[in-house]
Amino acid sequence: MTIEFKNFSFRYDALVNPTLKNINLRIERGEKVLIIGPSGSGKSTLGQCINGLIPHSVEGDVSGELFIDGRRASSMSLVQYTKQVGTVLQDTDSQFVGLTVGEDIAFALKNQQVPVGEMYPIVKATAQMVELEALLNHAPHDLSGGQKQRVSLAGVLVDDIDVLLFDEPLAALDPKTGKRTIEIIDQLHRDTGKTIIIIEHRLEDVLTKHVDRVLLMDNGTIVADTTPNALMMSDLLETHGIRQPLYFSALKHAGCVLAESDSPAYLSALPVERFKQQLQGWATCAGRIVSLEKNDSPLLIVDGLTYSYDGEKNALEDISFTIHRGELVSILGKNGSGKSTITKLIMGVLAPDAGSIIFDGQDFNQLSIFKRSKKVGVVMQNPNHMISHHMIMDEVAFGLKHLGLDELEIERRCFEVLEFCGLSKYRHWPVDALSYGQKKRVTIASILVMEPELLILDEPTAGQDYRNYTAMLSFIKRLNKERGVTVMIISHDLHLVLENTTRSIVIADSKLTADAPMTAVFSQPQLLDAANLTTTSLYELAEQANISDINGFMQQFIETESNAK
Repeated sequence: MTIEFKNFSFRYDALVNPTLKNINLRIERGEKVLIIGPSGSGKSTLGQCINGLIPHSVEGDVSGELFIDGRRASSMSLVQYTKQVGTVLQDTDSQFVGLTVGEDIAFALKNQQVPVGEMYPIVKATAQMVELEALLNHAPHDLSGGQKQRVSLAGVLVDDIDVLLFDEPLAALDPKTGKRTIEIIDQLHRDTGKTIIIIEHRLEDVLTKHVDRVLLMDNGTIVADTTPNALMMSDLLETHGIRQPLYFSALKHAGCVLAESDSPAYLSALPVERFKQQLQGWATCAGRIVSLEKNDSPLLIVDGLTYSYDGEKNALEDISFTIHRGELVSILGKNGSGKSTITKLIMGVLAPDAGSIIFDGQDFNQLSIFKRSKKVGVVMQNPNHMISHHMIMDEVAFGLKHLGLDELEIERRCFEVLEFCGLSKYRHWPVDALSYGQKKRVTIASILVMEPELLILDEPTAGQDYRNYTAMLSFIKRLNKERGVTVMIISHDLHLVLENTTRSIVIADSKLTADAPMTAVFSQPQLLDAANLTTTSLYELAEQANISDINGFMQQFIETESNAK
């Protein structure tokens, strides 16, 4: 099935200017295409045109033409779209309709009035395809992020559609699960020959497997339609604010000269042997670990923290760690390991079964949620769970209005934070007109404007492009350095953690397995594997180049990257 856009433009009803501008694009049957671009570039809007949400569920003005398998899309109903294009969203919870995994997979078959007897083997075969056969009787909402992603995928596959569209499939997944998701998508592509379209920020993670084409979008247009290798050798990624793979940046820092024929888009295909001498020479330029300056004044002391949701299995078991004033610390672990439970216990949403939380010498168990919120600001992973106002400025100003500040002071603080978060030009927009990544920045701005002592960021880069989250993290690091705000980042994004935190606390199977300098944690494959994390491509490159001090190699990379910004 082919997909073809001809001089296609689209403008949302809420906006003055079009989000898609004069798109000309043809995707052939059986192709595997990756669509990348900064937040607000139009890539998700393009996806909504492909799956029929535009114009059937999203209102706006369309010009030009879109053909699905040679048929004018404007003449197709939404039902006709869904029979040809299946979509797996980044927010998997919003896709579930069944009480069990089996029911959810069977939903499309029920709509087609397929007899129950015929349904069972189809559902079972589909579940096997995505490794879910043992979970058919489980409730979808009780599963891990990776399992939920596979349930959504199975619900689409059961209908035997021609095109699979993945809208940021890695956004909520830990690295190991994300890698497995890309492997499953690749396997499906090879086994079924279906057309695969992936919309994703995380270029490096998708390129662990082959992709036929990469479409780079910015400002509503397709600025490049090329191969992954050609894209890597151009300056387009840097120009449009897309993160280069870590190994590629390291090779460039070491002075290695690559060609398109070296397959620079795929570390597994790179002739690392040829660059070994340069990499080893660059590594020994530093070969040292910077001693971390640590304030000896403890801000948060977590001691023997234990909690169980059901009274049987512990979500957290005897967790103890200390965060000192002014630190920038990351908490790592797989989906369901207990990372977010720690945040809920700190905020007072949950009460611990055992253990204590001491904040700046005060027993937090003695303080109300409201009093804790004045000291600790939490930015949740899903921005839709935090936003309560229609307009952006109202959302950011909401907390300040309860402090009794005058309007001029409120406006000044809001504008300053919106400027730092790259949102000042949108301050008079409705929240609904923003992309997922832009909404994320609104929620961060609404917390930062309150100037908390401890800032907890739960997956701050989910749905965000590299340029925007780099600017945001620069602001957070400035808050950390200049105003002494202590920062705790809960994240699956190993790139973020590697470059922005000094210490990592690792949780695996409800227990604390490591509390060490970040580069030391990232140099231990077995430790990372136990927490469902993966080694970064930086580690893999160093290992392939036979670099003895991988810890030092990583520190050299971090310092070089920091100096280059």
